[in-house]
Amino acid sequence: MGCGQKDDKASLASSQIASFSHQSHQPPSTPASKEVWKKGGRMFSILLAVHLALLACTLVSSGAFEKIAVHDYDVFFLLTVMMLIVIVWIIFYLIGTSRCPDAILCKDSHAGPVWLRGGLILFAIFSLVMDVFKIGYYSSFYSCLSAIKIIYPIVQAIFVVVQTYFLWISAKDCIHVHLNVTRCGLMLTLTTNLAVWMSAVTDESVHKAHSKLKKNVTEEIFRWLLKVGMRSSSAEECNCNSQICQIFKNGYFWLYPFNIEYSLFASAMVYVMWKNVGRFIDHHSHHIPRLKFRLFRRTFFVGIVLGLIILASGLGVLVLYEVQVNSSTESSKKSQALTMYYIFNIVCLGLMSLVCIGGSVIYRLDKRDMDRHKNPTRTLDVALLMGAALGQYAISYYSIVAIVASTPRDTISALNLTYALLMIAQHTFQNIFIIEGLHRQPPKEDHKRDSHQKDLYGLTFVNVNAVSLRVPYSDSTLTPSPAPGTEAIHPSDLVRSLTVPKKMNWRRKLLREISMFLLLSNIILWIMPAFGARPQFDNDTELNFYGDSMWPAIVDICLPFGIFYRMHAVASLLEVYIMS
Repeated sequence: MGCGQKDDKASLASSQIASFSHQSHQPPSTPASKEVWKKGGRMFSILLAVHLALLACTLVSSGAFEKIAVHDYDVFFLLTVMMLIVIVWIIFYLIGTSRCPDAILCKDSHAGPVWLRGGLILFAIFSLVMDVFKIGYYSSFYSCLSAIKIIYPIVQAIFVVVQTYFLWISAKDCIHVHLNVTRCGLMLTLTTNLAVWMSAVTDESVHKAHSKLKKNVTEEIFRWLLKVGMRSSSAEECNCNSQICQIFKNGYFWLYPFNIEYSLFASAMVYVMWKNVGRFIDHHSHHIPRLKFRLFRRTFFVGIVLGLIILASGLGVLVLYEVQVNSSTESSKKSQALTMYYIFNIVCLGLMSLVCIGGSVIYRLDKRDMDRHKNPTRTLDVALLMGAALGQYAISYYSIVAIVASTPRDTISALNLTYALLMIAQHTFQNIFIIEGLHRQPPKEDHKRDSHQKDLYGLTFVNVNAVSLRVPYSDSTLTPSPAPGTEAIHPSDLVRSLTVPKKMNWRRKLLREISMFLLLSNIILWIMPAFGARPQFDNDTELNFYGDSMWPAIVDICLPFGIFYRMHAVASLLEVYIMS
């Protein structure tokens, strides 16, 4: 496909591109000519993504049950083919589409911020380590397995490297050539990431179900259950007796949460790129100031210290929980671990809720304007925060119903009920705080007034009343005309500039403290369920109320959304911190 080929209505797009080149790549002035949305191309790419997602979801879900004649290597074959197609398209985009003349006329400054791309690289590194462990694990008994089991992690590692590089350099692109092909390629990439995410979540859930079952039954009964009705992976039927094999097996299951988060992060960034295909941006109205990330400047360290205390305490609770619940069969130790877990979370969630309420009050006192410009990245952030919170809302409401309707009510049930209620409140207040922060204008550096304020701020003692008397008031006959190229300063603004900055600094400092505390707290609340601290499986109240099949299914479906919510909240809070 040649670089000069465009979508339908090519003459209109060509005329716009020509105007860009004559005006030093400045966008047209009228809103109607800024963006040429190709509804047909968008609809086709959406339909392609929906059909592929349904196919992948059907295979992944069917592969989780033994009685359905779909095996895990069938799922791996589909995912391998999808990843190979995406790799080919990304290479075509990098060496073909993006290098065409006038291919990228503008970039979306909001898309792909450096902290989001940095998080993507971090998760990509752990995903690569997981693929290495998978290759080592499956290579331990390659003669017993299908070849696709070894090919899949190799292709996935290549896919992670190529996609990470692609998103790092192209996340801000607003492409204007090969529009339909680019839209379909991006939607295929998004669908592939979601399919890999679904496969990882299913594989992890099946593994945890098998691990819990192994603790309660003997090896012979466990193998009999696998044959009767439970799904096992092909590797379960092979012998993994060597120590190195066990290390590879346990290692890649521990690294699954990072691969899950990588897929979701990549999906969000790819979606923003898809929204920006064919988009024209007016840089005058879309400009955002360059904000430098200064972690240890303009802060009291209170939020960082409290957040680090919560983080360290949570890691200690996680270790004790793993030892006493997942590695011990004594009911007393299990009860102590659950009590400790609930108390820690109740304290953490209570503090976070209060801090979010305080942050919202500070926003009411803040005089910064709301940012009402079109921003696909911010729109996606808000949608993901609200949508991902539904998973934890669902688990909490199911727990509340089970606890209230069950008898008897013991200490664990009371703590569980408090935990569920605080989880709902904390998600709600935190969403309000984050969304308000994302919609605030960043603090403006008033360079225009620096020359007028320099002399005033340089004085050791300043009499505000004297200054106000020396400056003429708003009478046009008395007020001298400003010099060309400068802005007239009202006397009241000049006097206010001596007192207002301190108040504004206090507000912004408090907002930064709140954001850092919430960021560190969300990190530990992501780590705990991602690495095994899941009281939803270990508390018998919900299990007895809903049954052995319904409740695990509810948790397996909803909990990944709650885990993703925490990581997305971390990224959003980092943006709020920098914008404060």
